[in-house]
Amino acid sequence: MALEWLKQRYAEVTANLKTEVSKIKNKTFLESVVAGCTLVAHADGVVRPEEKQKMMGFLRNSDVLSVFDVQEVIAIFDKYSKQFEFDHQIGQASALQVVAKLKGKDSESRLMVRVCCAIGAADGNFDDQEKAVVRAICNELGLNAKDFDL
Repeated sequence: MALEWLKQRYAEVTANLKTEVSKIKNKTFLESVVAGCTLVAHADGVVRPEEKQKMMGFLRNSDVLSVFDVQEVIAIFDKYSKQFEFDHQIGQASALQVVAKLKGKDSESRLMVRVCCAIGAADGNFDDQEKAVVRAICNELGLNAKDFDL
């Protein structure tokens, strides 16, 4: 009986460690995705509920990012949104700096840009301001915006 308990306990600890390691490993990607989404959401000066819902839906359904708590995602979004509210240029520069952490990580960068495009289109209108922001994100990452029909 003690051996069974020990095996079960070991399995629990191992599972928890895997979750914690994946959180640490993916924290940069999470921050970059949320910063990119914040950039797009603030492109036209109005953050719409559809944009937030689309971002949360992606994060919940992502194998890589679903390990994060919803409150943590909201806190990151709020952090960058407050910088935009204080000063649009400061908010944009700060968010782009975080986005740039994915430069050189091709698959992560491309996925982040696709998520940003989806956020831009979430309200049914992927407008020129939002497309310009996504082009700036592509530029920051060294990606060709034409690959994303921008």
